[in-house]
Amino acid sequence: MPAQIIRRLKPEEEEILRKREELGTIRATLAEREVELVDLRSQLAAFEGRYLRQVGTLYAELDEWKARISELRARLDPSAAAKANAEGTRQQARQTYEEAHGAASQTRDFVPSAELKSLFREVAKRIHPDFCKDAGDLERRTRFMAEANRAFEAGDAEALQRILDDYQDGADAVEGEGIGAELIRIIRQISRGKESVAAIERDLAALRESEIALLSKLAEERAHEGRDLLAELATTVREQIERTMKEYEALAKQDMPE
Repeated sequence: MPAQIIRRLKPEEEEILRKREELGTIRATLAEREVELVDLRSQLAAFEGRYLRQVGTLYAELDEWKARISELRARLDPSAAAKANAEGTRQQARQTYEEAHGAASQTRDFVPSAELKSLFREVAKRIHPDFCKDAGDLERRTRFMAEANRAFEAGDAEALQRILDDYQDGADAVEGEGIGAELIRIIRQISRGKESVAAIERDLAALRESEIALLSKLAEERAHEGRDLLAELATTVREQIERTMKEYEALAKQDMPE
């Protein structure tokens, strides 16, 4: 019985296999970084919501009393400097109030399930815009990824599954003629994927060094010590409010007619 003849791969075919393997690794890495980024953003948004509800609203109250004091002083001493200071503190009070009672304050705690993370990771691997084949595919992938981000942040695993079911991945289809055309496409996808991984890692680093992230980290450290950082901050601000109210009351007596 004659031995089976096995065709040897051409060098360019071997190169395509290597590049496909590299592309698979890049897809997986990019998907993992996307999960990390959206997860971190969700965690920080939830912590910011807690901070604004527990502490931010108190700062808004404190700034309101400070504005009243400045306005009262401007009545007692109607100088240009006093009026300018009153306008500035009133503007600050408005800004603090809007921040404390805005949409960010409504964000609730969210802990994504393993299933949700797995689904989002699969969406990112299959649908990420970096692996588009043309302008039309880029627009479609961008739209699907935006929907996937919203679904993840909403904790909607069913929506993520529908996105996977609805999307028909055509990025791996070979267009043009010959191995050379396919190799060029794969190399371009690898390059875009690497650039996105680097960009996401920069975003993650920036987020971890943000003010709200550092405050969240401090809150975790205090929690390990059996302390509640937000409750402690709230107590401190309440004490400031009480002192500021007394200051206002004392100043108001000077404004009373004799």
